[in-house]
Amino acid sequence: MNAPEPMFLPAVEMGAKPSPWTRAIEAARRTGAEYPQIWHLFGFLPEATEHLARFTQAVMREDAPLSPGFRELIAAYTSRLNRCVF
Repeated sequence: MNAPEPMFLPAVEMGAKPSPWTRAIEAARRTGAEYPQIWHLFGFLPEATEHLARFTQAVMREDAPLSPGFRELIAAYTSRLNRCVF
């Protein structure tokens, strides 16, 4: 697998603070796994992005008429239409 493209904001990518997000990025890099680039923002400002992370989990995982899998499919399809790596 190819390494992800560098971010447009290298200071964000390289300026992560110790956090679960930083550990997740390091684990993904060690194994060569793909990971969402937004993790860099979460690692850069973990105290500011914790609310966004909780919101995202609530939207994607809490009880709703659509299953979490179907919501993921919609998100992946939308990302593809926007030419965004999901």
